[in-house]
Amino acid sequence: MGLEHMKIAGYYDGDFTNPIPGDPYKVMINPNTIKWNRKIIYNKQRPIDASKASQKYKNSGIDDLSFDIVIDCTGVVFSKRVDMATEIKTLEDIVYKYDGKIHRPNFVKVQWGSNISFKGVLKTFNTTYTLFKPDGSPLRAKVSLSFEEYVSPKKKCKVEKKESPDITHLVEVVEGESLPQLCNKVWNNPLYYVQVANYNGLNKFRNLKGGQELIFPPIIKS
Repeated sequence: MGLEHMKIAGYYDGDFTNPIPGDPYKVMINPNTIKWNRKIIYNKQRPIDASKASQKYKNSGIDDLSFDIVIDCTGVVFSKRVDMATEIKTLEDIVYKYDGKIHRPNFVKVQWGSNISFKGVLKTFNTTYTLFKPDGSPLRAKVSLSFEEYVSPKKKCKVEKKESPDITHLVEVVEGESLPQLCNKVWNNPLYYVQVANYNGLNKFRNLKGGQELIFPPIIKS
């Protein structure tokens, strides 16, 4: 099995169903490290009779992804990719350039193998040139990229369910998990699985598929 290179693709839409023309940008040298930041946001509440505030879950924050890639135009890595200006422009056109068709830069999907798949928008694009020809033309550059997760308004509405004062969760099923197990994980109570099954139109809730997304709605407590 050959080396798989990270690919960076542009999309016109935040649902990531309408790719821009052309191939994704294939990095020349895969990153040594990737930083994927996740956070949870809490509201701090302090009961009248308590001396310290407690954290009440508000929502899961937006993820951030950042990494460095090296563009090497010496001809050693890729014999036909030796034009630094072309490499930078190709990457910029995908992640940075303002697109008049959608009146904003593109939405971006970063894919590396089957384990790393990140959908978001560009935050920063910093280039450091490190090797030059005698005439000053750059031969090698380090490009530092950072992205912010993007969730489409349609999907966000499913998760937030703003008409309800309770929190709605969007849960991705791991192969082998049952609905009672998931209810216990979300609410510390496995008995709400009937309401979740009805809400998602599940007839056979014992045989969930890995990767399946389920909405866990506000629960009506008996």
